Amino acid sequence: MGDVMTETADKTGITETTATMGATTATTTATPAPNADSTPEAARLAFRDGLVRPTCGIAKGYAQANLMILPKDLAFDFLLFAQRNPKPCPLLEVMEAGETEPATCPGADIRTDVPLYRVWEHGELVAEVPDITDYWRDDLVTFVIGCSFTFEFPLMEAGVPVRHITAGRNVPMYDTSIVCRPAGAFHSNMVVSMRGIPSTQVSDAVRISGYYPSVHGAPVCVGDPAAIGVTDLMHPDYGDAPILEDGDVPVFWACGVTPQAAAMASKPPFAITHAPGHMLITSKRDLDYMV
Repeated sequence: MGDVMTETADKTGITETTATMGATTATTTATPAPNADSTPEAARLAFRDGLVRPTCGIAKGYAQANLMILPKDLAFDFLLFAQRNPKPCPLLEVMEAGETEPATCPGADIRTDVPLYRVWEHGELVAEVPDITDYWRDDLVTFVIGCSFTFEFPLMEAGVPVRHITAGRNVPMYDTSIVCRPAGAFHSNMVVSMRGIPSTQVSDAVRISGYYPSVHGAPVCVGDPAAIGVTDLMHPDYGDAPILEDGDVPVFWACGVTPQAAAMASKPPFAITHAPGHMLITSKRDLDYMV
């Protein structure tokens, strides 16, 4: 079983990770650390060179994406699952079996250019690694799925605060009671991301994110977390604890970690995903997905 990477004690996931099932490793790299002004190519090169950190706040103006990688014999079932559940699983691209260069980011390598991956066997997490070359097979089909990080910069440009970016943290994500439509071998409940939005700006957040249906679009819930089965807002199932200021309303968006919930619930023999918050930064402009 491979190394499982965990965040350092400050839980930011920004500066360093350690391998809990092997020797401690720092994410030092000769490549400059990416930021909002980085190109997607520069950010992907930094990740290829070994940098591990969440991708929120990186490469302003470019779309980010979740990953689900499955053996070809399960690909149709997942394709159907994604089509039946477009809010949490909006497909940007489906790659050919064995293909490693996405059309959404020419020159990239799907095996190395995401900062952190998760490897699953029969619904169990068996490894969390920054490179999946050793796990790659010619029968693997990659699904590139839209991510809400894409509309965070448009929110900020409109004056809507995105507090986890300002704080240098990962977005909080939660399992919910919202049941996805099953398809073939796959079933799960929806996972959501949450951002605390000032009450006077909720309508702006709904309107702006709604312009981007290919990256989850408008929220699925505004206000009471219990309405979607979230019982402990301050302790998310994935990512970092939320930052809520006086007057903030919790706003929940469908999330591309839902395929990981499907991997845990449906228990396919083998699957690879991104680690929550550690996305593929594509070469597509966010405006390409605006309606």
